[in-house]
Amino acid sequence: MHSWTITPEPVTADGIDEAIRAYYTEIGERVVKRPVTPTEIQHALDRDPHHDLAPPHGRFLTARDTSGRLLGCVGVRLLDRPATAELKRMYVLPAGRGQGLGRHLLKAAEASARALGATRIVCETNTELAEARTLYTGHGYRETAPYNDHAAAEHWYAKDLA
Repeated sequence: MHSWTITPEPVTADGIDEAIRAYYTEIGERVVKRPVTPTEIQHALDRDPHHDLAPPHGRFLTARDTSGRLLGCVGVRLLDRPATAELKRMYVLPAGRGQGLGRHLLKAAEASARALGATRIVCETNTELAEARTLYTGHGYRETAPYNDHAAAEHWYAKDLA
């Protein structure tokens, strides 16, 4: 039995903004190899907002422990392509790591994408995020041509959900 529960929540729920900022802080430090500033984080959020990870065209899922503490999150949103969803903001906080939570968040995101009507899911990541790349390829994602122009992305993945 897991020590967490994964449920849909509004992207504005308690603790989400802090988790998204922690996500950008960690990702930024790993990709640019230096501490990122609050201004850089805000600029990244302005370029790629996450408030569209909500019904009717998206979902945001959180993993919380039995006390309600946020351990991880993931979102999906439908793209302007037939039946394609995009995986966004997948992040496991340090307190949730090493328990298989990332794998469970990924499966829950795929189920949410299917529920939105998607038959394909895509995502992008950076070379420095080896754990993410290993997780995706280990769950049937295959590298594909870029589907966006995200400046920090170096790898694009797709998976059929049918």
